[in-house]
Amino acid sequence: MFDRLAKACGLSAVPQIFFIAAALAVVFVIFAIPFNAEFARFFGALGSFTFYYFGWFYVLSVTALLAFLIWIAMSRYGDVKLGGNEQQPEYSTTTWFVMLFAAGIGTILMFWGVAEPLSHFIKPPFVDVEPQTRDAAKTAMNIALYHFGLHTWTIFTLPAVAIGYFSYRKGLPMRISSVFYGVLGERIYGPIGWVIDIIALLGTLFGVAVSVGLGTLQLNSGLFYLFDFSVSSLSQMIIIAVITMVATASVALGLDRGIKRLSYLNIGLAISLLLFIWAVGPTLFITSGVVQNLGIYMQNLPWMSLWTEAYQGTSWQQSWTVFYWAWTISWAPYVGLFIARISKGRSIRQLVIGALGAPLLFTLIWFSVFGLSAIDLELNHGVDLATQVQADVSIALFTFLEQFPLATVTSIVSAVIIVIFLTTSADSAALVMDLLSRRENQVSRTWQRVFWMLLLGTLSATLLLGGGLPALQNVITALGFPFCVLLVFMAIALTKELKKETSRSD
Repeated sequence: MFDRLAKACGLSAVPQIFFIAAALAVVFVIFAIPFNAEFARFFGALGSFTFYYFGWFYVLSVTALLAFLIWIAMSRYGDVKLGGNEQQPEYSTTTWFVMLFAAGIGTILMFWGVAEPLSHFIKPPFVDVEPQTRDAAKTAMNIALYHFGLHTWTIFTLPAVAIGYFSYRKGLPMRISSVFYGVLGERIYGPIGWVIDIIALLGTLFGVAVSVGLGTLQLNSGLFYLFDFSVSSLSQMIIIAVITMVATASVALGLDRGIKRLSYLNIGLAISLLLFIWAVGPTLFITSGVVQNLGIYMQNLPWMSLWTEAYQGTSWQQSWTVFYWAWTISWAPYVGLFIARISKGRSIRQLVIGALGAPLLFTLIWFSVFGLSAIDLELNHGVDLATQVQADVSIALFTFLEQFPLATVTSIVSAVIIVIFLTTSADSAALVMDLLSRRENQVSRTWQRVFWMLLLGTLSATLLLGGGLPALQNVITALGFPFCVLLVFMAIALTKELKKETSRSD
């Protein structure tokens, strides 16, 4: 049935993956819109259940996978190239970094760069830290770096290494199911493999939809500040529609003409904004803070990596750490496959060090510049950003920029950066969803990439209508769990296959 339908539609895809994933997403949209209150309650209960019983699993598994990546990069397996032994990288190191970063967490840094450090500064999760003090400032920076440092990029890097290895080294399709070839064999081309790829595709769809939703909330707040554009559901639907149209045009152009050019433009704008705040803000405090923040992060990383609130009996991690890990894990198929797609010719060691080290350095600088500048305004200049952040985290960046010269200009630039980051995330996701749903020997059809892009925009709008930020958090906490389990098995499958290859070459 699926094969006949695919032929009638002129589909260039594995029909079982394409139609089932698309149908599940469409059914979700159809039922979520008229029953948004019930939808919000259901995912609220499911999210709470997942956190209560499996929050520890998120924390433990991501930390274990970070240790695994460090081990594999330092071992003899690190010399293995993604491709033939003489294969050279397709993209320069600069282009590679710009593309992986723009498709990774650019949107998240724009949203949380000010809001996260201030949130923890106002309300630290530890009972022995007094709020809005210098100790609270150190704690806030440590937590922000923990959330967006090595652990986040571990979740992206592991599938990138595994997919790149099995695709470029073993000649298998660039799909998540290919990683399990050593265990499943030819069954990756059957129902079991389809289920794995459907989970990965839906994880990508929902994960990026959440990011588009968060970015839309922030952009709506920014447009209200700049142009008195009303903050409402209608405004947010208009923003999503515009982003979807821009991303659709980009995805139709393809990787090199669309995503690559947008990525270069946006990273340039983001760095310009960062350098401007560094120069006009508390420059010495920021510069000194970058160094000390790195030390604090490395010092506290071991215990933070395994902290689960076991003795506090609180639910802080539900809204923060577990949500971040689940959200990032839902992005793992997409960003991992995208990084693998642009990493042909690099060794496992190069990929791991580059994908963990370079983003960590950029994240350290970003949070130090924006976080410390915001905290300095609170501590030393009597500016009450805290009240505004507590009222609406999506407006934090724009109220922060208002305290510096050229506020209107920097706010407009920030709005442009957010739009482009959302666009590069969305069009990269559409490219990846197309890869996940078609065979390697099939031509990528523009209309299929456009279909996934339009479905992504529709889902983003649906999630926002279904309850805003709390709904986004609950959906991701619940839906990220299946792929968290897959990541663990992915590490096992990769190790097993690397052992086979190196034992044959000894």
